[in-house]
Amino acid sequence: MFLDPTASHLIVCTALGENYYLHYQSRQPRPLPRLRGVSVESIAWNPALPTTSTREILIGASDGNVYEGYIETATEFYRKEEKYLKSLQRLPDGPITGLWVDSLPGRSDTRRVVIATQSRLFHLVGKVGKGHESIYSKLFDAEQPVIHELSRSTTPAASALAVSPDSPDVSRFRDEAQPERSFAWLSSHGVYHGKLLVSPASSELGSKIFNESRLIPKAQLATPEAAGGRRQASTDGIEAIALTQWHIVSLVGNRVVAANQLTGQTVYDQVVLNQGQKALGLYVDVQKNTFWLFTAQEIFEIVLTDEDRDVWNIMLKQQQFDAALQHAHTPAQRDAVAVASGDYLVERGSFSEAAGVYGESSKPFEEVALCFIDNNQPDALRKYLVTKLNTFKKSSIMQRIMIATWLVEVFMAKLNSLDDTIITGAELSETLNPAQTKEQLEAIRGEFHEFVTRHKTDLDRKTVYDVISSHGREEELLFYANAVNDYNYVLSYWVQRERWPEALTVLKRQTDADVFYRYSSVLMTHAPTELVEILMRQANLKPRSLIPALLEYDRNYKGSLALNQAVRYLQYVVNQLHSADSAVHNTLLSMYASHPSRGDETALLAYLESQGDEPRYDPDFALRLCIRHHRVLSCAHIYTGMGQYVQAVDLALSHDEVRLASIIANRPMTNPPLRKKLWLAVARRVISQAHGDGGIKAAIEFLKQCDLLKIEDLIPFFPDFVVIDDFKDEICAALEDYSRNIDGLRREMDESSQTAANIKVDIAALEHRYAIVEPGEKCYACGLPLLSRQFFVFPCQHAFHSDCLGRRVLEQAGPAKAKRIRECQVQVSKGLVSGVRREAMVAELDSLVASACILCSDYAIKRIDEPFVKEGEDLSDWAL
Repeated sequence: MFLDPTASHLIVCTALGENYYLHYQSRQPRPLPRLRGVSVESIAWNPALPTTSTREILIGASDGNVYEGYIETATEFYRKEEKYLKSLQRLPDGPITGLWVDSLPGRSDTRRVVIATQSRLFHLVGKVGKGHESIYSKLFDAEQPVIHELSRSTTPAASALAVSPDSPDVSRFRDEAQPERSFAWLSSHGVYHGKLLVSPASSELGSKIFNESRLIPKAQLATPEAAGGRRQASTDGIEAIALTQWHIVSLVGNRVVAANQLTGQTVYDQVVLNQGQKALGLYVDVQKNTFWLFTAQEIFEIVLTDEDRDVWNIMLKQQQFDAALQHAHTPAQRDAVAVASGDYLVERGSFSEAAGVYGESSKPFEEVALCFIDNNQPDALRKYLVTKLNTFKKSSIMQRIMIATWLVEVFMAKLNSLDDTIITGAELSETLNPAQTKEQLEAIRGEFHEFVTRHKTDLDRKTVYDVISSHGREEELLFYANAVNDYNYVLSYWVQRERWPEALTVLKRQTDADVFYRYSSVLMTHAPTELVEILMRQANLKPRSLIPALLEYDRNYKGSLALNQAVRYLQYVVNQLHSADSAVHNTLLSMYASHPSRGDETALLAYLESQGDEPRYDPDFALRLCIRHHRVLSCAHIYTGMGQYVQAVDLALSHDEVRLASIIANRPMTNPPLRKKLWLAVARRVISQAHGDGGIKAAIEFLKQCDLLKIEDLIPFFPDFVVIDDFKDEICAALEDYSRNIDGLRREMDESSQTAANIKVDIAALEHRYAIVEPGEKCYACGLPLLSRQFFVFPCQHAFHSDCLGRRVLEQAGPAKAKRIRECQVQVSKGLVSGVRREAMVAELDSLVASACILCSDYAIKRIDEPFVKEGEDLSDWAL
């Protein structure tokens, strides 16, 4: 029986040459008419492992024929199972004992075919066809097989071809690829085995495979080992073989023998069957990686446990270091491989490769480093140090710092060496020309940059600065400083060398305000425009902290005010950032005032006017500053803002600014006396400066701007020699005005006399005034009949009992008035006074109590906050 790896297709062969096919979805096998009479010895299944049909398979017969067949499941009864059967080749060697077909990686149209007979092994590689009847015809017709042939043997022996199963753990391998399969051919000489290599994909592949394969003699496997380590002679032959990943399992008589494929040594020899018991063979599940031994009565499973535990050591002894490292399971094993690999590479002179291997090993650090130093291999030393640095944990702080610092020194020495080679124009070595040296320089510099970026936390800043500076490597020094964000160092470096563009470039990338404060003075002196552009883009700065730098710049600035960069920045702070800091405003004002622009106060006045009624600057400071620098207009503006109009006018007049003084004098419009006083001061100066008739007249015309000045106010200011003719018209106009005023006063006096007479008549009529009290009228305070006792009636027709009115007045009167009312009531009620005094006391009491109606006068206004519903009253009385 032949079962494919997917357990989808089964071909059953009988001794009479009848062959049947059973699909896993079928209930009964069906005969294969085209294979009738063919004694099948071996089958090579399609490498694609299809499940619905077998697709193209190779069949080996006992008569030496190799067939290509295609078997598919027939759903109709009358349809045949075989799609086709084609004879490809006949070998005269006897039965085809083994067949294998696989596809080479990356070549879907290329197949490899291995054919085994009892005396020869064939290997074919080539392209297959795309026909519907046969695809292997092209391969067998076009390609000549590579043959491995054994010498003729007269002893009959079993023959078989075994191929290793699928790898049980592909993820163990670094390249994540399926490893190459192994093959084993059982013949009369023993077991011939090797790797089924996959390249090159040509006819040379077979020769390469056979050259690298080797034979394990039959005697080595068939002879059992006795006690004491000596082997006993045996006449048993090898009946069957199977391949695991690393071992060849053989069935020798009643024993199962396993030999290592790498060394050929027997590692397992166990008697399994009883004496006289016959095994049917060894079988392998290539996908599940399980191994079985069948007899007619029993089934044995050959269980593999940690099969590759010694593979790494074997490969290490064979100096296959990469393969040994792949199969090393523990850190100790990998370390042993690394040390041995490094030693081997050093012996061969491959120091650079050894450096990478040593870096991941436990070989003493000093020994490796001295090895590279003694052999003058700085590049290998650098590679080793980088690799070793990556193996240390973060907690190994001292080790990491020391190695990282040493690496900086190694990098600097290498860069200097390359620079010297480029400068002298000589070749670095026999294999590198100057152009290649420059390329290597850039590569090493890039490697250094990557190293610094990755390990900057492992470097001591001061030490690195000292090391790089000692080698004069400016570019590397600045790169390191930038990598560790030490912008103070970078800025200091450029500033010391007066490289202002580079310093500003670094400053643009900063956000730390302290950096700007520290370097603003020197940069403001040498690159003011660019610095101000940068400062205006920084929102986290305190302008107050930049004032010293701005003042230092302004002190040495000799240009126009429009180009003053300190003023420009302060204007931005005031106008755009709306700063309320008095220090900023005072600084800007001092720059305006101290600038040597004689007579031009436009900018200063514009600033002062923009501050409005609540200036942010210090007025006293601004005033002293403007006086010192003779900024008259500005001083006057400040005086006016402070409300000191007299001082403002005096200042303007002291500088002969008569028109400015007149403008200031008109400011206090709500204070006519002050305004007149100011104008009198202006008039005194104007008249004192007038000369001749025209001057006097012009002065008088100018003073007419004020409506408060009269001619009599101005006369004392005129000199004694001035004749009255110069202002005769003004005197006449003043006299006419006085005459009109006298007439108006006379009319007002007459009207006042008439009013006084009318008042006397009204007073006399008061004695005869009366009020009518209707019968049943009630007191507005208590609600009882009014006529029941003494009462008061007011012109507003409100009437109150005298005692009720007295109580209400006492409740609302002030302390002094209430006290006097009580005193009068006590003296009158108890008879403490009599006669005229009593009458006067009663009159005083009446005047105090009945001075005004408590419902209409100020008393009612004072009660506006009293609630309508008082505490204790029934709220339902107010219901509508």
